[in-house]
Amino acid sequence: MAALRDAKRLVVKIGSALLVDAKTGKLRRDWRVSLAEDVAAIRRRGTDVIVVSSGSIALGRGVLGLPVAALPLEQSQAAAAVGQIQLARAYEEVLSPHGIITAQVLVTIEDSADRRRYLNARATMETLLGFGVTPIVNENDTVATDEIRFGDNDRLAARIAQAASAQAVVLLSDVDGLYTADPTKTADAERIPEVRRIDARIRGMAQTDSSSGMGSGGMASKIEAARITNAAGAALIIVSGLHDHPLKRLAAGGCGTVFTGSSSGTARKAWLAGRLTVKGRIYVDAGAARALVSGASLLPAGAARVEGRFVRGDVVDIVAADGQPFARGLAEYDAEDASRICGKRTDVLADVLGYAPRAALVHRDHLVML
Repeated sequence: MAALRDAKRLVVKIGSALLVDAKTGKLRRDWRVSLAEDVAAIRRRGTDVIVVSSGSIALGRGVLGLPVAALPLEQSQAAAAVGQIQLARAYEEVLSPHGIITAQVLVTIEDSADRRRYLNARATMETLLGFGVTPIVNENDTVATDEIRFGDNDRLAARIAQAASAQAVVLLSDVDGLYTADPTKTADAERIPEVRRIDARIRGMAQTDSSSGMGSGGMASKIEAARITNAAGAALIIVSGLHDHPLKRLAAGGCGTVFTGSSSGTARKAWLAGRLTVKGRIYVDAGAARALVSGASLLPAGAARVEGRFVRGDVVDIVAADGQPFARGLAEYDAEDASRICGKRTDVLADVLGYAPRAALVHRDHLVML
């Protein structure tokens, strides 16, 4: 597969259902050994590899004797604390025989949402890769809460790829791609080999559950991960990892779905497109939507209404008349003032606001198409 073969830097995401046996709660050793052999082979051809791995909660659940079901937050965090040590050791055990040094990297959604922390994380990743280390990344579930967490490692993998300037992301899962319908329920469901544009039709094909019961990401999270990855100009591949040597099988022509990348411009705009915490919405008319797609700033005259509570500098979605967000940017006004000037011409803004206004609700330099 070209996207995998041509990548100079690769992010591989591994789901809990692949890493941990659902019946015993223990690690699948033979599968891990085969994965390590694949990673070593990829590194020998000069490609950096970053592993984003689920599994800490699933492992800790087994050690603590907790049920395979939704857990209260405090039990999930306790399970993660216990399981994370085993997870890091498990990767070191199978990669070190190949001469590969591993590093544990734990992140939260705030590390990607805050620009400064995002750049710090990026610098750390570059330094580790410069030393020839293979980072093992996971969400820091011991401190993350439901309100401030990625919620799944699909989107985390996309954000890590963005920060590390990777050319491809491989999501190893218990499904072998995106289907036109749920293949377990619809006999004539067809796998889609390539997606060049994520639209409402593609989103509608997503399933919202994780079939194994062990992970937190369904197909909807994978499509969102693809959107983030593609915005940074990288490809994302959804492929089954149920068999041994999953990366070798993929490179040899294994089945999956490839979401092809189309860069949204600068690194800052790629970061903005991948933001997962959006504070509000600005609804625009058809004329403003066309202007934004052509590269213009969002002026107050083109805004119909404002939704949400945000302040200047917060991330807001720009929503078309059909209710679909099509752009994302940094607000130049807080929600109250933005609401007051919706639909107003630039020459009357000072009178409405009582102070010298900024020309745009969202400036084009801080705006990206979704």
